[in-house]
Amino acid sequence: MTFVTFMTSNRGRIMRVIAGIVLMSMGLVIVKETLGAVLALIALVPIAGGVFDFCLAGVLMGYPFRGAEAREQLAQEQHKP
Repeated sequence: MTFVTFMTSNRGRIMRVIAGIVLMSMGLVIVKETLGAVLALIALVPIAGGVFDFCLAGVLMGYPFRGAEAREQLAQEQHKP
């Protein structure tokens, strides 16, 4: 739950975008060739997740795909006695 809380927060979204940019840069500048291009394409997933507010890790843990819905569910879980 703590991981999903972080990943759906603004900080988590920013970190996903940064991680995606770093991964893309590594693929295009360091790895190069076909594997580098594949790595750069894979990097689009965390970038898009951060920009468009969705979290694949949350889905794997049973939370909604959309970040706003996941945050709402997390807030409800924290307020349960």
